Amino acid sequence: MNHIVLFEPEIPQNTGNIMRTCVATGTKLHLIKPLGFLLDDAHLRRSGVNYIDKLDYEVYENFDDFASKNPGVYYYFTRYGKKPHTSFNYQNLENKDLYFIFGKESTGIPKEILQKDLEHCMRIPMTANVRALNLSNCVAIVIYEALRQQDYKGLLFTEPHKGADYLEK
Repeated sequence: MNHIVLFEPEIPQNTGNIMRTCVATGTKLHLIKPLGFLLDDAHLRRSGVNYIDKLDYEVYENFDDFASKNPGVYYYFTRYGKKPHTSFNYQNLENKDLYFIFGKESTGIPKEILQKDLEHCMRIPMTANVRALNLSNCVAIVIYEALRQQDYKGLLFTEPHKGADYLEK
């Protein structure tokens, strides 16, 4: 199973967009405190989360709390990573849970955490003109790359509400 992990997210709109992406992709979301916002209906609705009732998520007190409860393969996204996100095989032949970990918007994932697993530190390639992409954009890029490699298992290839032949009518 694929998982998105947000380490101390600060911006509710980013987290709201990521929540929607997680619902759309059937991906579990893990939030590591402290959060830069309240996780209540009013704040989430303002962030565009209309699907919160369909979201599978958990909140953790700190990174150690998260790590102790979630065995699997961890992938860390950092602007200091030296490998592109496309250089890994996410087909998950060992049937382990895959955790895509993203840091807080202002400072990322702490160096102490990253140094423990340099082999799994990566970045999304970009020009030198930009320090980093928006967090919710990064999550979407990465989860869809993993899902592409997994043949989009469990996702629909046709629009479910108006029908597969909507354009032909």
